[in-house]
Amino acid sequence: MRTSIIIFIKNPILGKVKTRLAASIGNDKALLVYQKLLMHTKSIVENIPGTKYIYYSNMIDENDIWDTEKFKKRIQKGSDLGIRIQNAFSNAFDDGKESVLIIGSDCIELTELILIDAIHQVQYYDVVLGPAKDGGYYLLAIKKMYAALFKKIEWSTEKVLGQTIAICKRLNLSIFLLPTLSDIDTETDLENSQICV
Repeated sequence: MRTSIIIFIKNPILGKVKTRLAASIGNDKALLVYQKLLMHTKSIVENIPGTKYIYYSNMIDENDIWDTEKFKKRIQKGSDLGIRIQNAFSNAFDDGKESVLIIGSDCIELTELILIDAIHQVQYYDVVLGPAKDGGYYLLAIKKMYAALFKKIEWSTEKVLGQTIAICKRLNLSIFLLPTLSDIDTETDLENSQICV
């Protein structure tokens, strides 16, 4: 199966990443945490077969950790997160991919094995979701474009996962749920993680 993995990241700029975490631990440490999350994300993705896209929040950095021979670099486009995700999926499907998977860069608990499982399960289910403990999701995989999945979602709230599942049920889409994992958004999340700063 021709698969692509989309990774949404923020450009690692002091004061612009992990702002909720920075309110507790400061901008310098928050940036360090985010850089470690980016390194972790790269390590679990880079050896998985398939096309890999890095979607930056602001600008493409040609000289960062993402090797241009392994990762196609793009900029997120759209007025809200749903539109940006939808556009990224559409571009991947336009490239001829049979399944497309998206992740962010906030989940230190995400592993290569979970990614491989998601790629496997999307062959048999319409939608694969990785639930996050905060009510969002850390992964979404589909093999056909369902634009409704990205509309009327209250992004960055605890309602995201529930609203997404409700849309799937309304459209009679089969769902596979991966293990529930934690993102790192707060000092408590950080204290419960493997990251040391």
